[in-house]
Amino acid sequence: MTVLEISGLSAHAGDTVLLDDVSLTLEPGRALVVLGASGAGKTTLGLAATGRARPGITLSGSVRLAGSPLLDRTAAEPRRAGVVGHLPQQPSAVLDPVRRCGPVLAELAALHHHGRAARLAAARTALAEAGLEPELWRRFPHQLSGGQQQRMALATTLVTRPRVLVLDEPTSGLDAANRAVLTARLAELSRSGTALLVLTHDLALARALDGDIAELRDHRLLPREAVPEQVRLDEPAPPSPASPVLVVRGLTVRAGRTALVEDVDLELAAGSRTLLTGVSGAGKTTLGRALAGLTPPTAGTIEVDGVRLPRLARRRDRAQLRAVQYVHQDSRASFDEFRGVLDQVADTARLLRGLGREEARLEATEMLGSLGVDPAGRRPGSLSGGQLQRCAVARALLARPRVLVCDEPTSALDAANRDRLWDFVTATALRHGIALLMISHDTAAAPFADGTFTMSGGRLRRGGRA
Repeated sequence: MTVLEISGLSAHAGDTVLLDDVSLTLEPGRALVVLGASGAGKTTLGLAATGRARPGITLSGSVRLAGSPLLDRTAAEPRRAGVVGHLPQQPSAVLDPVRRCGPVLAELAALHHHGRAARLAAARTALAEAGLEPELWRRFPHQLSGGQQQRMALATTLVTRPRVLVLDEPTSGLDAANRAVLTARLAELSRSGTALLVLTHDLALARALDGDIAELRDHRLLPREAVPEQVRLDEPAPPSPASPVLVVRGLTVRAGRTALVEDVDLELAAGSRTLLTGVSGAGKTTLGRALAGLTPPTAGTIEVDGVRLPRLARRRDRAQLRAVQYVHQDSRASFDEFRGVLDQVADTARLLRGLGREEARLEATEMLGSLGVDPAGRRPGSLSGGQLQRCAVARALLARPRVLVCDEPTSALDAANRDRLWDFVTATALRHGIALLMISHDTAAAPFADGTFTMSGGRLRRGGRA
C-alpha cells in the first residue's frame, strides 16, 4: 500500500523554477533519502509532501497522502494532522517561544491519547525517544542549545505517531554522538512501519538508512544507485603571526544557579581561524552570543583592539557593533520575512560602514555571487536554508568586522557548498585581518582552522575533537 504518492509536482517562485515534474511513491516502513545541493529544492519538496508551500511559491501536480489529496489545503488540514509529521530544517519553526516544551508535547499527544495520564506518558516517551533529558520538560525553547532544539522539534513530531515522517536536514546542528543516536532512532522508526522521506546532504545519514536514494538536480528528481563519497580538501597554509584582536578574561554566563559559560579566557589574533567544538548544550552558542552582546555575561571582560566592550549590544556604539559580528545558528529567524534578502544583506555595509544604498547593494551582490547565491528580488521564504546561511555570512562579512563569530553556518549546506563557504570565509578573514571563531559540530571545518578549542560543561579547553 502506498502511503505517500507525488506525481508531476512542480513549484515556481514567480518565473523561477524550483521543482519540475517530480514524482515519487513511498510505502509504510520504507525510507527515501533525497540528496541535493543547497538550493536544489529539497525544502520545497519536503513542504509539498505535507501539502504546504512557502509564501510566494505556487505548486502544481498531485500530492496524495493515504489516498487523499493534499494540495487543497483547506480540505487537507484535518486529514494531515497525526498522519504526516514534518521536521523542518529550522526547529524554531515548530517550537513555541512563549511556552514550555513539555506542556506543548502533552497537548500534541491528545491527537492519539485520551486522559491526562496517557497524554503525559506519551509526551515523556517522545522526549526520551528524541534523546532528551527529562529535566528539559520545563524549559522554554530559548533555554535549549541548537542541537537540543532540533531534537525537541523531533519530539513534537514523534508524539503524534505519524504514518509518514518528512525530515528536512534532521542532523544539522547535532554533534557526532547525537547524530548517531538520531540516525539509529530513524532506522528504528522505519523498521516499525513509519515511512520516511529524508531530505539531506548528510552522506553518513544516507548510508545508514536502509532505503532508496534519489537526487534533486536541475529541479528534477533522479534515482541514484549509491551515495557519492565526500571530497577531500588540502589543508590551508598556516597563518602569518598577528597581534591579538580579541581578548576575553573570566567570562561567565549564568542562568539562575546554572553556569552556562564559566570563567572563560580567550585570545584571538588578527587573521586567525579558530574552531570551537563540543556537544550540544556545552555552551558554545552562549559564548558566541555573549561576545556579540546578545546574551549578557554575569562576569568577565571582552576587549577588541584594546577597547573594553559593553556587555549588551544595545549599549555598544556603531563602531563596537561593527567590530563583533555574529552569524546566528538559525539563519531563517535572523531575516525579516517581509523584506527583500538583498537589501537585508547590504544593511550592514550601509548602516555600519556608511555606504550608500546602491553601493552597498552592489558589494552585497558581488559577495553573494562568490558564494553562489542570487537573492535579487526574493524574500527569505523563497530561499533554501543553505542559501540563507550563505546570505547571513555575507551580511556579517560586509560589516568588515574585527571579530566574526559563525555559529553552525554550514549545517544546511551540501559538501561542495560547505567547503566553498569555509574557503571563502577563511580567506576573507586572513586577507582583512578578521579574527574568525567557527562554532561547529562538523569535523569538515577542521582543515580550515589553525587552532581548535573544545567546550564541555561551560568550560573552555584548547584542542580536542568535535
